[in-house]
Amino acid sequence: MDSKEFRNKIRRIYAALFAFFGLLLLVSGVLVYAVLNPSFLKFENTDYVETEAINNGIENGIHTETGFIYDEGMQTVITSCTSCHSAKLVTQNRATKEGWIGIIRWMQDTQNLWDLGENEAVIVNYLAKNYAPEARGRRDNLEAVEWYDLVE
Repeated sequence: MDSKEFRNKIRRIYAALFAFFGLLLLVSGVLVYAVLNPSFLKFENTDYVETEAINNGIENGIHTETGFIYDEGMQTVITSCTSCHSAKLVTQNRATKEGWIGIIRWMQDTQNLWDLGENEAVIVNYLAKNYAPEARGRRDNLEAVEWYDLVE
């Protein structure tokens, strides 16, 4: 084998090694990104709405399965929120628009909630409209209560 043939073989080996390590670097980069951003691997279409199924589960303006108030954005809230916790955890809370944004940021910072993207505005608007703080005063007076004396 002459030196020219030998050099060509070495060049092909270097080219193959370069391609192998380049591919290895690319795959490891994708894996690191997937670990840091798990929603990257979700291929669900969150905009898909099963309108018939939603409408069949509505009684008196309440979605019977979750207890959410039926309104624009409800399906996005169901899809985004109930994948991690129950709907009751949402419906028992009340907050302003800023309050709901604060709750979402807290969940993103401490509970690994993914970036909601365009859905965040839909979710916040729905929650602020339907689960805003209620202006309530003192509880109602107790009526028709039979009081008795404590005996020592």
